[in-house]
Amino acid sequence: MNKLWGGRFQKPTAELVRQYHDSLPFDRRLYDQDITGSIAWAQGLVGAGVLTPAEADTIVDGLEEVRAEFARGTFAFAAGDEDIHTAVERRLTEIVGAVGGKLHTGRSRNDQVATDFRLWALGAIDQLRNYLAELQRALADSAAADLATPMPGYTHLQHAQPITWGHWALSHFWPLQRDQERWAQAQARTAVLPLGSAALAGTAFPVDRQALAETLGFTAVAPNSLDAVADRDFAADFLYAAALTGLHLSRLSEQLVLFSSAEFGFVAVDDAYATGSSIMPQKKNPDTLELTRGKSGRLIGNLVGLLTTLKGLPSTYDKDLQEDKEPVFDAFDTLALALPVMTGLIRTLKIRPERMAAQLEPGLLATDLADYLVKRGMPFRQAHHIVGSVVQLAEEKGVLLTDLTTADFQTVSEELGDGVTAVFDFTASLASRRMIGGTAPEALEAQLKTARQALSEE
Repeated sequence: MNKLWGGRFQKPTAELVRQYHDSLPFDRRLYDQDITGSIAWAQGLVGAGVLTPAEADTIVDGLEEVRAEFARGTFAFAAGDEDIHTAVERRLTEIVGAVGGKLHTGRSRNDQVATDFRLWALGAIDQLRNYLAELQRALADSAAADLATPMPGYTHLQHAQPITWGHWALSHFWPLQRDQERWAQAQARTAVLPLGSAALAGTAFPVDRQALAETLGFTAVAPNSLDAVADRDFAADFLYAAALTGLHLSRLSEQLVLFSSAEFGFVAVDDAYATGSSIMPQKKNPDTLELTRGKSGRLIGNLVGLLTTLKGLPSTYDKDLQEDKEPVFDAFDTLALALPVMTGLIRTLKIRPERMAAQLEPGLLATDLADYLVKRGMPFRQAHHIVGSVVQLAEEKGVLLTDLTTADFQTVSEELGDGVTAVFDFTASLASRRMIGGTAPEALEAQLKTARQALSEE
């Protein structure tokens, strides 16, 4: 048996109980972090006078050999390896002998696993932020290519006001930028070292925890050993950031599903990112987008599941915390595939300006007509009411706003004079919104520049 405990037990663990407890099927992916943390701990034990430099060198060499076996795919797990820590220490002792048994001095699996998990999360966040940045670049490039291409804007899925494709594409860039900031904040809170907290009361050996933190790349040391082994806020932060990233991918996907439909036809999804039907030969389904939309539910579920697990736990370590890794690993795996897939989809997306232009009907300029009256001195609320009456008149006549005559307009208000028809100009409407975040060409150029700058700072 390879257990790290058991001296006070008279009976072996029941087989089903052993299977129930074993975390090796999922925590084996922490092998690299476990070895890195153990090497740092061995070096810390030298400073504490527990290991001689020669003993530490032997242990470190043995750990590097274990790491190499994992890297080569030759590491052989044994029947008694209940978790990655057991497996690594068992193999280390096989390689270096009894001195390997000194490695765990002053350390518990409680602070060990918390350290391993945090180390893994730090690296995982780096990877996800890189994937996010690639998707942001794809959106920025798409925006730049059709920055001024006009299209209808929607609220409540109804025609609202004219915007441009560039404006729309950048509207999905900025949620991802907030995700970048959220991931960075989660990473900062993850970079707190629990190692040296032992089981719950701290180690009895004078290991320099600040030096350990610097060696392992942590920016702070956990100030309370009870909290250090219990704290999984960083895992919840990870899942919250993942859930919001998934939510933003879902919203982007939902709009592209609509825009790629026959009813809209604003975009065409590349064949490489679509699928067909087993019965209808003509079908080209946006399944990639639908699957991304569906993954958001999975990511939200991971967050809710962990929060529910954590909410009733007493102080320090409890076995419930073994449930922390699978949802985090799953969230990472989900986004590590979804983000590159969405990047490829955006980069190959075909924009169809002619279909967008076909939907630029005069009703989108009703607000511009109200603004026209305001500029002539009318209170906006009165102008809003008058334009509403104009819209109603056009509907009653069964014509577009631009088909109304000057006489028609003046039956609603004498303020709607000869120059009123000049309002119905989409280029002028877009150009009139020059403020930061608006649709004017100079505002869009400035927004794109700001987006590019944000990417360069990542």
